[in-house]
Amino acid sequence: MLARSQKVFLFSLLLYAVGCLVWLWPHRPWLACVVALLPLLVFVAVMGLEFVAMLRLNRRDAVPVVSVSQLLRAWWCELGAALLVFCWRQPFLAHTEPDWLPAQPNGARGVVLVHGFMCNRGVWLHWLPRLRAAGHAHVAVNLEPVIGSIDAYVDAIEQAVQRVAAATGQPPVLLCHSMGGLAARAWLRAVEGDARVHRVLTLGTPHAGTWLGRFSHAENGRQMRLDSPWLQALAGQESPERRSLFVCWYSPCDNIVFPASTAALPGAQHRLISDVAHLQMALHPLVVQACLDEIAKP
Repeated sequence: MLARSQKVFLFSLLLYAVGCLVWLWPHRPWLACVVALLPLLVFVAVMGLEFVAMLRLNRRDAVPVVSVSQLLRAWWCELGAALLVFCWRQPFLAHTEPDWLPAQPNGARGVVLVHGFMCNRGVWLHWLPRLRAAGHAHVAVNLEPVIGSIDAYVDAIEQAVQRVAAATGQPPVLLCHSMGGLAARAWLRAVEGDARVHRVLTLGTPHAGTWLGRFSHAENGRQMRLDSPWLQALAGQESPERRSLFVCWYSPCDNIVFPASTAALPGAQHRLISDVAHLQMALHPLVVQACLDEIAKP
């Protein structure tokens, strides 16, 4: 569903750009180029505003101060990551790397991959060949409905956990990006699944919400507002033992989840990476390798 919508959106932008060039080029070529590229320019500007807001709010937060060079590098890399994920991998390649479950248990622990808000399994494409090469059974879920309640994703995670556990004979690791970490917490609450998961790795998950959530009117977006009633209820039903299952990656350059400390979960282990923005959290080689090492731990 999301991939189809993104394809329609991209083809609409392409038609818009072609129309602008055909209409304006004979008269004002420079204006034709500017108008044709306007959606891209708006995208760049909006992301810039996200970084400005993030920088202002993080100054009041207990996280390391980032340098201008770190901030610019994070912004530039995030632009590339967003174009790669939203304009190519998710709409066109999401199912080119299938899930993999070995015919017989091979001793390696399995993984359930849970994507974030307005994403699909395409965000994990670069992980899947490496997981298979290391012998880790894996299922990458698609969370539907895209703008529904986070609680509605429990069944998809439950089915994936059952499949991976059956193939490996072991509780899997849950690897979650952004909202996916909240979906994993909702699953743990719904099924009392503490004994059925080995570890939960979260990458840029708004465990305490995010300032940007105030602009969302989708149900799952409202649930991710800072200290929303849904988040407060979720936190109130978690034991210290459940929190100890989590390893949370966060960054003071995250342009979606900020203030940065909202990606931390009290009682969990935490990993700070200083110059990586939100989508890059799921793409960065250092994060990928560190998580693969974590998955392989007994």
